[in-house]
Amino acid sequence: MVHYLIKISPEMAVKSNPVRRKQLRQMRRNVRRMMRQVDERIEVRPGWDRIDVYVPGEDPDAEQRRTEEHHEDAGPGERVVHYLQRMPGAQFILLVDDLPWQSFEDAAEKVTDVYRERLEGKTFAVRVKRRGAHSFSSQQLEQHLGGHLLKHTGACGVNLKNPEIAVTLEVKRESLVVVRRRYAGQGGFPVGTQEPVLTLISGGFDSVVSSYMAIRRGLQTHFLFFNLGGTAHEAGVRQMVRHLWSDYESSHRVYMISVPFEGVLGELMTCINTSYRGVVLKRLMLRAAERIANEMHISGLVTGESISQVSSQTPLNLGLIDQSTDMLVMRPLVFMNKDEIIDTADRIGAYWMAANMPEYCGVISERPTTKARRGRTERDEAFFDDAVLDAAVANRTMVPVDQILESEVGVDDVPRVNTPSQGDVIIDIRHPGEAADAPLTLTNNEIHAIPFYELNQRFTELDSSNRYLLYCDEGSMSTLHVGHLMAEGYHNVVVYEPQD
Repeated sequence: MVHYLIKISPEMAVKSNPVRRKQLRQMRRNVRRMMRQVDERIEVRPGWDRIDVYVPGEDPDAEQRRTEEHHEDAGPGERVVHYLQRMPGAQFILLVDDLPWQSFEDAAEKVTDVYRERLEGKTFAVRVKRRGAHSFSSQQLEQHLGGHLLKHTGACGVNLKNPEIAVTLEVKRESLVVVRRRYAGQGGFPVGTQEPVLTLISGGFDSVVSSYMAIRRGLQTHFLFFNLGGTAHEAGVRQMVRHLWSDYESSHRVYMISVPFEGVLGELMTCINTSYRGVVLKRLMLRAAERIANEMHISGLVTGESISQVSSQTPLNLGLIDQSTDMLVMRPLVFMNKDEIIDTADRIGAYWMAANMPEYCGVISERPTTKARRGRTERDEAFFDDAVLDAAVANRTMVPVDQILESEVGVDDVPRVNTPSQGDVIIDIRHPGEAADAPLTLTNNEIHAIPFYELNQRFTELDSSNRYLLYCDEGSMSTLHVGHLMAEGYHNVVVYEPQD
């Protein structure tokens, strides 16, 4: 058996005894659920300040070598470490040998066997924790082991302050625990020890990292996606949601809710003043999120705003956005810099998915307000037809994340061309203001101007014998709409990406 020892986060350790016991019980349940995904035979045993995991397997050194090499025939150890490192509530995970305590000499031989190769040419320090009544002190054992290791390994010396290798062990009553490897954990609290929340996710860096941070704090996190771009965008978000759940939250069943917001966006673009659209759109999202959260008996929302990253995220605008709901809105990233957010996404394995997630360009005007006024906002919002928002909420889909399937048409499946063929019809889907500022001109092809918020309704009226090339400045919006139309059964539409 290979033995892993989970040390709980310091935040859990300082809780009162009843709270700590409750959180540890939840964490043990989480570990058991995750370990069942690896091997039904894995044993999870409770401790006062730790959790012991026993994995059927071979010699830990052989298991460790395959884990580090990511060998295709790696045993369960690789997956065990993968899950335990991502388990909220775990400060670190130790791969250990749990042996009977006999004597200083016996301990020295066993520790030397474990650390001989790793100490070659390195400085080290011995760290001993001792519990129970013994005839020796921790310092005496450290000194004995240090001398033995210097004599019987190729270590280059002892460095008590900044060792290259820390030789760690515990003597607990009649047992000797030798630490072979130490892995960093997530810290925080076990999922399920806090109330559930609904996180607004678009698949980009900010919403992904804010969702992860909510999970790490022990919040059972459900995912809410406002679909502005059709099937292709949702395919990417589903992939991201599945990744977050699988790595950090698969001990619990959580849901992804998708709200079709294209109609809301179309109504917004026709009736709201251009400089206030960003603020009003966020207010409408929170209004919809509040209704869904109440039906799910959820009392908090999580969003990915960071102060002044975009115009709608100034303190004044965020305060005005929050006034659209009575529900608690949590913003884990509010004081983080963009590079810190991107670094976190990279660390949790979400960088490339987030980097390739399309941004829905053209929703916000070129000169959005950074100092929205409450009276003006509420007056503009009064022109919005609430029946459109009601319909979007009513038509939402809700699926357990573990049952999410790949979309038929993803962003990578969308066809693109750089040069139109004879007879191709170009559809400029930019907002009329953008198109007027930078008109698209072509010599040999017909151009139709159909704003993106009218495209789905008007595309059915077009001649089906033509091939249509959708164009926008960045290519993201056209990609999303081509994917959506392909999913609807149209195969005469591609993205137009002219070469510079």
